[in-house]
Amino acid sequence: MISSSLAIVCFIILLALVFDFINGFHDSANSIATIVSTRVLKPRQAVLWAAFFNFVAVFLFDAQVAKTVGTGIVNAAIVDNALLIAAVGGAIIWNLITWWFGLPSSSSHALIGGLIGAGLMKGGFGSLVWKGIIKTSSFIIISPMIGLVLGLVLMVVVLNLSRYSNVEKSNRIFKRLQLFSAAIYSISHGMNDAQKTMGIIALVLFSGGYLGTTFFIPFWVVIVCYSVIAMGTMFGGWRIVKTMGTKITKLQPMGGFCAETAAAMSIIGASVAGIPVSTTHTITGAIMGVGATKRLSAVRWGVAGNIIWAWILTIPISGVLSAGIYFFLQAISALAS
Repeated sequence: MISSSLAIVCFIILLALVFDFINGFHDSANSIATIVSTRVLKPRQAVLWAAFFNFVAVFLFDAQVAKTVGTGIVNAAIVDNALLIAAVGGAIIWNLITWWFGLPSSSSHALIGGLIGAGLMKGGFGSLVWKGIIKTSSFIIISPMIGLVLGLVLMVVVLNLSRYSNVEKSNRIFKRLQLFSAAIYSISHGMNDAQKTMGIIALVLFSGGYLGTTFFIPFWVVIVCYSVIAMGTMFGGWRIVKTMGTKITKLQPMGGFCAETAAAMSIIGASVAGIPVSTTHTITGAIMGVGATKRLSAVRWGVAGNIIWAWILTIPISGVLSAGIYFFLQAISALAS
């Protein structure tokens, strides 16, 4: 078994922060794709805007999602260092694969899949917290559907309210409003996604005996995780921005505002309820809903289908990857003993 020494704990914390950085890097496209594709901000301006509001979330919300990740997926009593290394390692590998191919998969569900795969290898089915897994997994479907419906409804309402307005004037107004909607969406992204890494770090501290007998999220963990995801956002890639902002459907400032607002409402609601949802799934659903108000053919369903396949495969593949890493670590440990 891998040692519980302070050095190993520090290594796992560093690995979790690498995941946090990649999460910001990978999912920055969600925060900035619409505002870049509608030409409200240039890419560099957009990532700085998103990164700032990712960090602002630290001052606004409680850490309910972190508690779900820390204790609601795998029984905390069976967690050890090897399990956490495998879980985070599997999630990182899958994130990098999907980033390379420009697929907006879910960092959140990659981490959940990693925890499930490593948990199964360590303690079997009895080690899993099924209530938390079912709740989280159900939102693979629910979160994009809520985003789609809210995006469609908001777009219909806004179109009706502005039907007598001059198109050029409407675009100017919604370009300004998009700055607000992108900021709110970035806050919701930081609010939900940074907390997943908080949960992992708190879990390794708890399993190592550094938190005492009660699981909680230390404040320094909160600050560090929000800072790192904000830095990751600043280095976000253009590959996924292009898919999200132009390949699913062509967006105008009005549509960008509606998509961002719909997604932010969905994610903030889930975060308050302590549900680790996919910001990627939610904004994609919202963009589809906005595009469908023009006509169904305005949504490029072939591209959407490829994205959905990435969603479906995320938990099982990251689970298999983490299980493989756990097996490898245990084999090395057995040879060394």
